[in-house]
Amino acid sequence: MPVGGLTTRGPRNLLRQIREAMAGAAPAQDRLDMVVRTIAQSMVAEVCSIYLRRASGELELFATQGLNPAAVHKTRLNPGEGLVGEVARLAQPISLSDAPSHPSFAYRPETGEDPYHAFLGAPLLRGGRAIGVLVVQNRSERRYDEEEVEDIQTIAMVLAETVASGELLAQDELRDIEVAPHRPERLKGQRFAEGLAYGRVVLHEAPVPPENLLAEDPQVEEVRLREALVGLKANIDSLLEGGQGKLAGISFEVLETYRMFADDRGWNRSLEEAVRTGLTAEAAVDRVRNEHRARFAKARDPYIKERLHDFEDLANRLLRVLAGDKPGERDLPDDAILVARNLGPADLLEYPRHKLRGLLLEEGSAASHAAIVARALQIPCVGRLMGLRDRLSEGDLVIVDGETGETYLRPRPDMLAAVQSRMEVRSERQAEFARLRDVPAVTADGTRVTLLTNAGLAVDLENLDATGAEGIGLFRTEFQFMVSEELPRLDSQTALYSLVLDAAGDRPVIFRTLDIGGDKVLPYLETEREENPALGRRAIRLGLDRPGLLRLQVRALLTAAAGRELRVMFPMIATVDEFRAARDLVDVECTWAKRRGRALPALLRVGAMIECPSLLWHLDALLPLTDFVSVGTNDLFQYMFAADRTNPLVSDRYDPLSPPALRALAEIQKRCADTGTPVSVCGEMAGRPLEAFALLTLGYTRLSAPAGGVGPVKRMILSADLPAARRGMANLLGSSAGSIRGELESLARKLNVAI
Repeated sequence: MPVGGLTTRGPRNLLRQIREAMAGAAPAQDRLDMVVRTIAQSMVAEVCSIYLRRASGELELFATQGLNPAAVHKTRLNPGEGLVGEVARLAQPISLSDAPSHPSFAYRPETGEDPYHAFLGAPLLRGGRAIGVLVVQNRSERRYDEEEVEDIQTIAMVLAETVASGELLAQDELRDIEVAPHRPERLKGQRFAEGLAYGRVVLHEAPVPPENLLAEDPQVEEVRLREALVGLKANIDSLLEGGQGKLAGISFEVLETYRMFADDRGWNRSLEEAVRTGLTAEAAVDRVRNEHRARFAKARDPYIKERLHDFEDLANRLLRVLAGDKPGERDLPDDAILVARNLGPADLLEYPRHKLRGLLLEEGSAASHAAIVARALQIPCVGRLMGLRDRLSEGDLVIVDGETGETYLRPRPDMLAAVQSRMEVRSERQAEFARLRDVPAVTADGTRVTLLTNAGLAVDLENLDATGAEGIGLFRTEFQFMVSEELPRLDSQTALYSLVLDAAGDRPVIFRTLDIGGDKVLPYLETEREENPALGRRAIRLGLDRPGLLRLQVRALLTAAAGRELRVMFPMIATVDEFRAARDLVDVECTWAKRRGRALPALLRVGAMIECPSLLWHLDALLPLTDFVSVGTNDLFQYMFAADRTNPLVSDRYDPLSPPALRALAEIQKRCADTGTPVSVCGEMAGRPLEAFALLTLGYTRLSAPAGGVGPVKRMILSADLPAARRGMANLLGSSAGSIRGELESLARKLNVAI
C-alpha cells in the first residue's frame, strides 16, 4: 500500500463512497464521521478532520478520524488562528512536512494531535469564501505531492457544495454554521434606475447544481470540456473577424483579452486536471473559477484584480457553452431580483419582464445600455456594488433601493417593513401621476409645455398611453441592432418603425438614426480598433463613412411613414458639413422612392442633435438648415467637461446644474428662439424634476423624458410659476460655484415647486 495519496489514483471512487455515506439514513453526525473515515482510509492518512466556519468567524471541529473524538464541537479556532485558520484566511491549500515547526501552528491539547507532523489542508470554498477546512495528517515527516493536493481540493469542493446544499447536514443541524453569508448587510452603490423593489436573488450565471458535480464517465467529460473550449475560442475568433456571434456589446479590445485568456495554458491545464479527477466539465470550470476568485480577490494590485474579472467572465461564458441554454429559459421566481457583474441590453431582455422586480450590478454606469433598458422597463436598478456576488446566494432576500442607490442583503423584518411602507407611498404617488395623465402640462402662470417620452423598445410603446406623454421625442433605433445577432434587414426595420408610428397615432415621433460606436459595438459590423472610441467613428460619422448602412435605415423610415409625418434626427453632428451630407442622403433616398412610384411621407422634417460643443459656436450656420434640433445633454456635458459619463471614476466630476452647462443651454435656446427653430431637450436631464425645472427657467418648453420621469416632471410643471423662477435663475447663472444645485433647490422650495 502506498505511503500517501488515494489508494486508487483519482478521487472518483472516493467521491462515490462519500455520496453513498451522505445518502444513508443514519444521524447527521454519524454520516459526517463516516465521511472523514472514508477520506482518511482512501488518502492513507492517520487523521482526517472537517472544520466549518460559524457566523462568528470561528472554525469549529465538526468531525475527525484520528484526533480525540471528545474535541468534536468543542475545539474552536479564532479567525486566522492556527494552520487551519491560515488555510481559511488564504483560501488556498497548505502542505507541510513538519507542521509543529510552522509559526502559525496552534497547539490544542484536547485534540491530541501532538504526534502528527505532516499536514495538508484545503479550504471548502463557496463563492470564493472559505466556509470550512478539510485536513489530513500523518505522523511521519513527509511532503504531500501535487496529485494529493489536487485530490484534497477536489474532495473539499464536493464537501463545500454538499454542506451548503444541505445534502450532508440539514439546515437545522448546521445551526449557525455560515455556509453562505446570512447576516443583514447594506451596500452603497449608484442609482441607475429609480424605484424600490424587494425579492429573491437570481444570479445571472446560475451556480452548478450539486447533482452535476460527479462524472459518470470522466472520458466523456474530458471530451465535453475540450469541445466547449474549442467552441468558445471559435466563437470569439468569429467576433474578432467581424463574423456573427452572440457577444453583442463587447468591444474589440475586450474580445482580444478574452481570446488571450481563453488560450492561457495555466487556465486550460487547470480545467483539464480538474475534470480528470472525476468532476463533470461544469464542476471543473466552477472549481477553477472558485480557486481564481479566492486567489485574485486578495490581491492589492488593481490590474491583478481586473484579471479576476476576465477569468470570471470567461468561465461564465464557458458554462453557458456547456449548458447550451439562455437566461430566458430559466425558471425564475415571481419576485426575481437579477444579480450580475455586468449586463448587456440583450441579456436583460432575454429575461421574462413580468417576473423581474429589480436589478443589481457590481459594475456598469447609469449611462450603460443595461441601465437605459432598465429605466425603459421601469425596473429599479443599483450598480457599482463591489463584491456583491460573493455576498449573496441564489434565493437570498434583497432590497433594491433605486432612490438612494443602496441595496440591503437579507434585510431584517423591520427594514423590510420600512421599505414596504415606502413602496406604498410610491404607489400613491404613481396613482397621483396616473390622475395627471390627461391633464395638460401647463405651468401655474399659463405657459404650455410639450412633454414627450424617450423610447427604443417595443415595450416603451405601452408607456406612451400609460404616462400621457404627447409623443416620442427620442426613439433610439440602435436597440433593434444591439439585440439582434445579425444586421436587421430592410423589412424588419420597416416593421418596427411602422409599429412605432401606429402606436403613436397622431402624436409626433422623432426617430434618431443609428447611434452606434464608442461603447455600442455590434459584433456583426466589422470596425477598426480605435484608441479612443468615444471620440472616434461613431453615430453619424459611421453612417456617413458607410452610406449604405444609413441609406438602408432612411429607406426603411420613409417606407414605414408613407402618407404620414416623419421626423428624422441625426446624432453627434459636430460640423455643419456633416449635417449637409446626412441630409443629402435623405434627399437621395426620396428621389429613389419617387422614381419607383413609392409613396413618401406626407411631411418630412429633418433635424440634428446638439451634443457636440463645437456647434455652440456655429449655430448661426446650422439652424437655418434644420427643421428642428434636440439637445442631447448626456453627451453634450461629457464632452464639455471632458469626463466620460460611462466611467464611474470621473462621471461625478461635473454637475449638469453648473453655471457653464446652464449657460450653454441658455445660449442654445436663445439662438433657436431668434431663428424660430423648434428645440427640445431629450437627455436624462429632462426626466428629473429639479433639472427639468432649470430647463423651464431657461426657456425650454419641449422636454422628452424617460417614461418613469413623465409623471414627476408634469407634477413639477403644474406647480411652477415661471416668471418668478426665471428671475431667480438669472441671479444664479452668474455664480462662480461648480454647481448651483443647492441654490436651485432652495429657489424651488421658496416658490413651492414640486420637485
